[in-house]
Amino acid sequence: MKAKQFDKAFDEGSQILRHLDLSKARRPGQEQKRVNVDFPVWMIQSLDKEATRLGVPRQSLIKVLIARELEKANA
Repeated sequence: MKAKQFDKAFDEGSQILRHLDLSKARRPGQEQKRVNVDFPVWMIQSLDKEATRLGVPRQSLIKVLIARELEKANA
């Protein structure tokens, strides 16, 4: 399918997912990279307590907290 045909189908509300190879889909800027960070025990305990209170994994909480601080710093 050519781009113009794809755009027309999309604009008309047709099903376009069958024309996409989602196994190759990427979200630019959202790629994952593993890092290792050492935290003091008291900090991990505090993180775990807050994560439990919110019902989320520790890793998710850490990501949210860091993202908030980065947004503040970039504002």
